[in-house]
Amino acid sequence: MYRQIADDLRAKIDAGDLPPGVQLPTEIELMEQYSASRNTVRDAIKLLISRSLVETRAGQGTFVIERINPYVTTLTGDPASGGGDEIVYIAEVTASNRKSEISEPRVELQRASRVVASNLRIEEGAQVISRHQERFIDGLPWSLQTSFYPMTLVQQGATRLLEARSIEGGAVAYLAQTFGIQQAGYRDTIAVRAPDENEARFFKISTDGRVSVFEIFRVGFDKKGNRLRLTITVYPSDRNRLRIDVGAVPRRGSQIAGRGDTTGDAPEDSTPGPGS
Repeated sequence: MYRQIADDLRAKIDAGDLPPGVQLPTEIELMEQYSASRNTVRDAIKLLISRSLVETRAGQGTFVIERINPYVTTLTGDPASGGGDEIVYIAEVTASNRKSEISEPRVELQRASRVVASNLRIEEGAQVISRHQERFIDGLPWSLQTSFYPMTLVQQGATRLLEARSIEGGAVAYLAQTFGIQQAGYRDTIAVRAPDENEARFFKISTDGRVSVFEIFRVGFDKKGNRLRLTITVYPSDRNRLRIDVGAVPRRGSQIAGRGDTTGDAPEDSTPGPGS
Protein backbone atom coordinates (compact mmCIF):
# COMPACT_ATOMS: atom_id res chain seq x y z
CA MET A 1 0.00 0.00 0.00
CA TYR A 2 2.76 2.49 0.91
CA ARG A 3 4.40 1.92 -2.49
CA GLN A 4 1.15 2.79 -4.24
CA ILE A 5 0.92 6.02 -2.25
CA ALA A 6 4.55 6.85 -3.02
CA ASP A 7 4.04 6.10 -6.73
CA ASP A 8 0.95 8.30 -6.84
CA LEU A 9 2.75 11.19 -5.15
CA ARG A 10 5.72 10.75 -7.46
CA ALA A 11 3.43 10.89 -10.49
CA LYS A 12 2.03 14.18 -9.19
CA ILE A 13 5.56 15.52 -8.70
CA ASP A 14 6.61 14.47 -12.22
CA ALA A 15 3.44 15.99 -13.71
CA GLY A 16 3.99 19.27 -11.92
CA ASP A 17 0.91 18.98 -9.77
CA LEU A 18 3.29 19.09 -6.81
CA PRO A 19 5.94 21.56 -8.08
CA PRO A 20 9.43 21.99 -6.61
CA GLY A 21 9.42 23.69 -3.22
CA VAL A 22 5.75 23.03 -2.46
CA GLN A 23 4.78 21.44 0.84
CA LEU A 24 3.13 18.02 0.76
CA PRO A 25 -0.18 17.53 2.55
CA THR A 26 0.16 16.71 6.24
CA GLU A 27 0.22 13.14 7.50
CA ILE A 28 -3.41 13.43 8.62
CA GLU A 29 -4.46 14.79 5.22
CA LEU A 30 -2.61 11.97 3.42
CA MET A 31 -4.17 9.40 5.76
CA GLU A 32 -7.63 10.69 4.86
CA GLN A 33 -6.82 11.02 1.16
CA TYR A 34 -5.54 7.45 0.81
CA SER A 35 -7.54 5.81 3.62
CA ALA A 36 -4.25 4.62 5.08
CA SER A 37 -2.69 4.32 8.52
CA ARG A 38 -0.12 6.76 9.84
CA ASN A 39 2.67 4.16 9.56
CA THR A 40 1.76 3.46 5.92
CA VAL A 41 1.87 7.15 5.06
CA ARG A 42 5.21 7.52 6.85
CA ASP A 43 6.65 4.58 4.92
CA ALA A 44 5.54 6.21 1.66
CA ILE A 45 7.23 9.46 2.62
CA LYS A 46 10.41 7.61 3.59
CA LEU A 47 10.45 5.97 0.14
CA LEU A 48 10.12 9.36 -1.57
CA ILE A 49 12.93 10.71 0.63
CA SER A 50 15.19 7.78 -0.35
CA ARG A 51 14.54 8.66 -4.00
CA SER A 52 15.57 12.30 -3.34
CA LEU A 53 12.12 13.55 -4.34
CA VAL A 54 11.09 15.15 -1.05
CA GLU A 55 12.75 16.31 2.15
CA THR A 56 11.51 16.83 5.68
CA ARG A 57 12.24 20.09 7.50
CA ALA A 58 12.08 20.05 11.28
CA GLY A 59 9.00 21.83 12.54
CA GLN A 60 7.81 22.67 9.02
CA GLY A 61 6.76 19.54 7.16
CA THR A 62 7.71 17.67 3.99
CA PHE A 63 8.58 19.52 0.78
CA VAL A 64 9.22 18.61 -2.84
CA ILE A 65 12.94 18.98 -3.55
CA GLU A 66 13.88 21.62 -6.08
CA ARG A 67 15.64 20.10 -9.06
CA ILE A 68 19.09 21.55 -9.57
CA ASN A 69 21.01 21.83 -12.81
CA PRO A 70 24.46 20.48 -11.87
CA TYR A 71 27.60 22.42 -12.70
CA VAL A 72 30.72 20.61 -13.88
CA THR A 73 34.00 21.74 -12.32
CA THR A 74 37.17 20.81 -14.19
CA LEU A 75 39.82 19.91 -11.62
CA THR A 76 42.69 19.71 -14.09
CA GLY A 77 44.18 22.94 -15.39
CA ASP A 78 47.21 25.17 -15.72
CA PRO A 79 48.95 25.26 -12.32
CA ALA A 80 50.16 28.81 -12.98
CA SER A 81 46.54 30.01 -13.23
CA GLY A 82 45.72 28.65 -9.80
CA GLY A 83 43.65 25.74 -11.06
CA GLY A 84 40.34 26.79 -9.58
CA ASP A 85 41.13 30.24 -8.22
CA GLU A 86 38.60 33.01 -8.47
CA ILE A 87 39.36 34.19 -12.00
CA VAL A 88 39.21 30.63 -13.37
CA TYR A 89 35.97 29.92 -11.54
CA ILE A 90 34.27 33.07 -12.84
CA ALA A 91 35.43 32.42 -16.42
CA GLU A 92 34.19 28.82 -16.42
CA VAL A 93 30.79 29.69 -14.97
CA THR A 94 30.36 32.60 -17.39
CA ALA A 95 31.27 30.32 -20.31
CA SER A 96 28.40 28.06 -19.22
CA ASN A 97 25.98 31.01 -19.50
CA ARG A 98 25.41 31.03 -15.77
CA LYS A 99 25.91 33.70 -13.13
CA SER A 100 28.64 33.40 -10.50
CA GLU A 101 28.90 35.23 -7.21
CA ILE A 102 31.76 35.09 -4.70
CA SER A 103 31.71 36.58 -1.23
CA GLU A 104 34.45 38.88 -0.03
CA PRO A 105 37.03 36.73 1.78
CA ARG A 106 36.98 36.31 5.53
CA VAL A 107 40.65 36.50 6.49
CA GLU A 108 42.02 35.16 9.77
CA LEU A 109 45.35 34.45 11.41
CA GLN A 110 45.20 30.96 12.85
CA ARG A 111 47.32 28.34 14.50
CA ALA A 112 47.78 25.47 12.08
CA SER A 113 45.72 22.45 13.00
CA ARG A 114 47.22 18.99 12.70
CA VAL A 115 45.62 18.54 9.25
CA VAL A 116 46.74 21.92 7.92
CA ALA A 117 50.24 21.51 9.34
CA SER A 118 50.56 18.05 7.82
CA ASN A 119 49.53 19.24 4.36
CA LEU A 120 51.76 22.33 4.42
CA ARG A 121 54.66 20.49 6.09
CA ILE A 122 54.91 23.03 8.89
CA GLU A 123 54.80 22.62 12.65
CA GLU A 124 51.42 22.15 14.25
CA GLY A 125 50.47 25.42 15.90
CA ALA A 126 52.53 27.55 13.49
CA GLN A 127 50.78 30.69 12.27
CA VAL A 128 48.93 30.51 8.94
CA ILE A 129 46.66 32.89 7.02
CA SER A 130 43.24 31.53 6.14
CA ARG A 131 41.07 33.05 3.41
CA HIS A 132 37.50 31.76 3.37
CA GLN A 133 34.91 32.43 0.65
CA GLU A 134 31.37 31.36 -0.19
CA ARG A 135 30.52 30.72 -3.83
CA PHE A 136 27.17 30.84 -5.58
CA ILE A 137 25.87 29.95 -9.04
CA ASP A 138 22.57 31.46 -10.20
CA GLY A 139 22.01 32.61 -6.61
CA LEU A 140 22.27 29.08 -5.16
CA PRO A 141 25.02 28.20 -2.63
CA TRP A 142 27.47 26.10 -4.61
CA SER A 143 30.74 25.66 -2.74
CA LEU A 144 32.79 26.71 0.27
CA GLN A 145 36.49 27.34 -0.10
CA THR A 146 39.21 28.02 2.47
CA SER A 147 42.85 28.54 1.54
CA PHE A 148 45.69 28.36 4.06
CA TYR A 149 49.05 30.06 3.44
CA PRO A 150 52.23 29.78 5.55
CA MET A 151 53.12 32.97 7.42
CA THR A 152 56.54 32.82 5.76
CA LEU A 153 54.91 34.18 2.57
CA VAL A 154 53.84 37.33 4.42
CA GLN A 155 57.32 37.62 5.91
CA GLN A 156 58.64 37.64 2.33
CA GLY A 157 56.36 40.59 1.56
CA ALA A 158 53.09 39.00 0.38
CA THR A 159 51.04 41.21 2.69
CA ARG A 160 47.97 41.29 0.42
CA LEU A 161 47.18 37.80 1.70
CA LEU A 162 46.16 39.57 4.91
CA GLU A 163 43.67 41.88 3.18
CA ALA A 164 39.98 41.09 3.63
CA ARG A 165 39.19 41.61 -0.02
CA SER A 166 39.63 39.66 -3.23
CA ILE A 167 43.05 39.73 -4.86
CA GLU A 168 42.73 40.67 -8.51
CA GLY A 169 43.77 37.71 -10.65
CA GLY A 170 43.87 35.41 -7.62
CA ALA A 171 46.43 34.77 -4.91
CA VAL A 172 48.44 32.33 -7.02
CA ALA A 173 48.96 34.90 -9.78
CA TYR A 174 49.74 37.56 -7.17
CA LEU A 175 52.52 35.47 -5.66
CA ALA A 176 53.97 34.69 -9.09
CA GLN A 177 53.81 38.19 -10.58
CA THR A 178 54.89 40.12 -7.51
CA PHE A 179 57.42 37.83 -5.87
CA GLY A 180 58.31 35.25 -8.51
CA ILE A 181 56.86 32.51 -6.31
CA GLN A 182 55.25 30.38 -9.01
CA GLN A 183 52.96 27.45 -8.44
CA ALA A 184 54.44 24.71 -10.60
CA GLY A 185 51.89 22.04 -9.76
CA TYR A 186 49.20 20.93 -7.37
CA ARG A 187 47.90 17.68 -5.90
CA ASP A 188 44.22 17.01 -5.23
CA THR A 189 42.95 14.56 -2.64
CA ILE A 190 39.20 13.93 -2.77
CA ALA A 191 36.96 12.57 -0.02
CA VAL A 192 33.20 12.06 0.22
CA ARG A 193 31.44 12.53 3.54
CA ALA A 194 28.26 13.77 5.20
CA PRO A 195 28.02 17.55 5.63
CA ASP A 196 28.60 19.10 9.03
CA GLU A 197 26.01 21.42 10.55
CA ASN A 198 27.50 24.63 9.15
CA GLU A 199 27.73 23.17 5.65
CA ALA A 200 24.18 21.80 5.81
CA ARG A 201 22.91 25.21 6.89
CA PHE A 202 24.75 27.04 4.11
CA PHE A 203 23.87 24.59 1.33
CA LYS A 204 20.33 24.04 2.73
CA ILE A 205 20.69 20.27 2.84
CA SER A 206 20.12 17.68 5.55
CA THR A 207 22.87 16.57 7.92
CA ASP A 208 21.80 12.92 7.65
CA GLY A 209 24.04 12.24 4.65
CA ARG A 210 21.31 11.83 2.04
CA VAL A 211 23.21 14.51 0.13
CA SER A 212 26.93 13.98 0.65
CA VAL A 213 29.66 16.52 0.01
CA PHE A 214 32.89 16.28 -1.94
CA GLU A 215 35.84 17.64 0.03
CA ILE A 216 38.91 18.43 -2.05
CA PHE A 217 42.28 19.10 -0.45
CA ARG A 218 44.49 20.89 -2.98
CA VAL A 219 48.16 21.39 -2.11
CA GLY A 220 50.13 23.77 -4.36
CA PHE A 221 53.87 23.34 -4.93
CA ASP A 222 56.58 25.68 -6.24
CA LYS A 223 59.32 24.59 -8.63
CA LYS A 224 61.45 23.33 -5.75
CA GLY A 225 58.67 21.20 -4.33
CA ASN A 226 57.93 23.57 -1.45
CA ARG A 227 54.29 23.75 -0.39
CA LEU A 228 52.71 27.14 -1.05
CA ARG A 229 49.13 26.68 0.00
CA LEU A 230 46.40 24.29 1.07
CA THR A 231 42.97 24.96 -0.40
CA ILE A 232 40.01 23.00 0.95
CA THR A 233 36.86 23.18 -1.17
CA VAL A 234 33.54 21.62 -0.21
CA TYR A 235 30.99 20.85 -2.94
CA PRO A 236 27.51 19.36 -2.26
CA SER A 237 26.98 16.36 -4.52
CA ASP A 238 23.43 17.27 -5.55
CA ARG A 239 24.58 20.26 -7.62
CA ASN A 240 28.16 19.47 -8.59
CA ARG A 241 29.99 17.15 -10.94
CA LEU A 242 33.78 16.92 -11.01
CA ARG A 243 35.68 16.48 -14.24
CA ILE A 244 39.28 15.42 -14.88
CA ASP A 245 40.84 15.77 -18.32
CA VAL A 246 43.86 13.63 -19.16
CA GLY A 247 45.79 13.87 -22.41
CA ALA A 248 44.73 15.49 -25.67
CA VAL A 249 41.04 16.21 -25.17
CA PRO A 250 39.05 19.15 -26.60
CA ARG A 251 38.85 22.18 -24.34
CA ARG A 252 35.63 22.54 -22.45
CA GLY A 253 33.03 24.26 -24.63
CA SER A 254 35.21 24.17 -27.76
CA GLN A 255 33.69 23.35 -31.14
CA ILE A 256 34.14 19.88 -32.58
CA ALA A 257 35.84 20.04 -35.97
CA GLY A 258 33.36 19.92 -38.84
CA ARG A 259 30.35 20.25 -36.55
CA GLY A 260 28.40 23.11 -35.15
CA ASP A 261 27.96 21.70 -31.65
CA THR A 262 30.36 21.85 -28.74
CA THR A 263 31.87 19.45 -26.30
CA GLY A 264 29.44 19.08 -23.45
CA ASP A 265 29.92 20.76 -20.09
CA ALA A 266 28.32 17.82 -18.33
CA PRO A 267 28.75 14.04 -18.33
CA GLU A 268 26.29 11.95 -20.32
CA ASP A 269 24.08 11.52 -17.26
CA SER A 270 24.02 14.91 -15.60
CA THR A 271 20.63 14.68 -13.97
CA PRO A 272 20.55 15.47 -10.24
CA GLY A 273 21.23 12.32 -8.26
CA PRO A 274 20.74 10.88 -4.76
CA GLY A 275 41.87 29.00 -4.15
CA SER A 276 40.96 32.41 -3.10
